[in-house]
Amino acid sequence: MTLTALSGCTVPVDAVAGISVSADGHLLGVMLVCGHHIDGATLYVDDPDPDPDHLVKAGEWIASRPLTEGLTTWTLDAPSAGWTTTTPLTPLAARTTYVLYGGTKDNSWSSTSTGFTLADRAVLRPGTVRYERVTEDGDERAVTVSVSAFEAEGCDGF
Repeated sequence: MTLTALSGCTVPVDAVAGISVSADGHLLGVMLVCGHHIDGATLYVDDPDPDPDHLVKAGEWIASRPLTEGLTTWTLDAPSAGWTTTTPLTPLAARTTYVLYGGTKDNSWSSTSTGFTLADRAVLRPGTVRYERVTEDGDERAVTVSVSAFEAEGCDGF
């Protein structure tokens, strides 16, 4: 279960989280804010136990200023200008699914979440974004698209 299902019932979703890689191989967080704002992001270990009190953080980042409408990227595994790392990225393990999710300090807005494994990360190329696309029937499906396609399509439906 992804965090979108957990948080979508109580916190309005108005951003889309994704992952990418930089040209030098760093794992990137990608956040497309559709209209309001997001303050930061958390990477969790996906767990079949949907109780938020039992989620294991694998990393957490706070933006120095709220992210407003548009696209933002930052490195998850190294310091990034404009970001404070509150929980440094733990070493990622094989056969583990991770979930990146964005939110606000006051729980007024959230992002969709995106799940990935090290195998998913390995096939990413610079200039692409992996995210969970919401289909017309409300289901989510992981897709990898160009950054420009993500910017153009990511907020559809919000």
